[in-house]
Amino acid sequence: MPRGDLFPDIAPYETGLLPLSGGHVMYWEQVGNPRGQPVLFLHGGPGAGAGAVHRRFFDPQHWRIIIFDQRGSGRSRPLGELAGNTTPNLVADIETLRRFLGIETWLLFGGSWGSTLALAYAQAHAERVQGCVLRGVFLGRAPEVEWFLYGMRRVFPDAWAQFAEHVPPAERQDLLAAYLKRLTDPDPQVHFPAARAWSQYEGLCSTLMPSPDTVASFAQDRTALGLARIEAHYFAHDLFLPPEGLLGHMGRIAHLPAEIVQGRYDMVCPAESAFDLAAAWPKARLTVIPDAGHSALEPGVRVALVAAVERFRRRG
Repeated sequence: MPRGDLFPDIAPYETGLLPLSGGHVMYWEQVGNPRGQPVLFLHGGPGAGAGAVHRRFFDPQHWRIIIFDQRGSGRSRPLGELAGNTTPNLVADIETLRRFLGIETWLLFGGSWGSTLALAYAQAHAERVQGCVLRGVFLGRAPEVEWFLYGMRRVFPDAWAQFAEHVPPAERQDLLAAYLKRLTDPDPQVHFPAARAWSQYEGLCSTLMPSPDTVASFAQDRTALGLARIEAHYFAHDLFLPPEGLLGHMGRIAHLPAEIVQGRYDMVCPAESAFDLAAAWPKARLTVIPDAGHSALEPGVRVALVAAVERFRRRG
């Protein structure tokens, strides 16, 4: 049933907590048709967690929708935990969840960091992947991190000023180190204000037009702490990706179909990465939304994402 926009709100038919390695516990849920085609939603950040709106990209009559909060994120516990929190850990967690739910293969759906994780998982377990729907592509390369920390001030100087002014002038030449020090401080009076400053910066830069609702959602304590602390941790470790990066292993998934949706004016994950990925992926279809930024909820982006999922549905 093609709609052109999000599907109605729906509650999960099953939720659970799955023990992982290193004392982590994953929140997971299943939505839609228990006998439907499996699709795995991968949230952004890293550390942002998933929400109810993310269920709505998929027709619940057709899809068996699996959503989970990655280590340290959202409803997973412990919140904001960095020990044992790496990209290989997350890839292993996805396999743990797949086996636990008895799924043979699934479609991957991820935006921003979710696109990074989808690529990392697909390259490690291509035989388990039917294809990918990716949005706001982030490849985890050093220039992309540098752009987030410093480059976005070219377009959002006011938002960047608020971000930078949270730390003393002497520390602003290494904002990542300055924030990581505060985000990992055990005192909530230190780490929560830093988390809100980091997350609000990202929220302010995520939409083409100002969106107070988006900024407010980023500023919530649970979202802010998981997002900021884990994001800074991953940035400080080159996203825990191999030196050759994700583009260095595209041969492993060249046979898989993919849909890439990219906002032309995405300032958080600029379009260059989506074009680089599409150029390295023979079976990828790239759709550029001319009047959109980064958020999956930008009107043109969400319409294109629903359409992309529907095309995979028609593939069977």
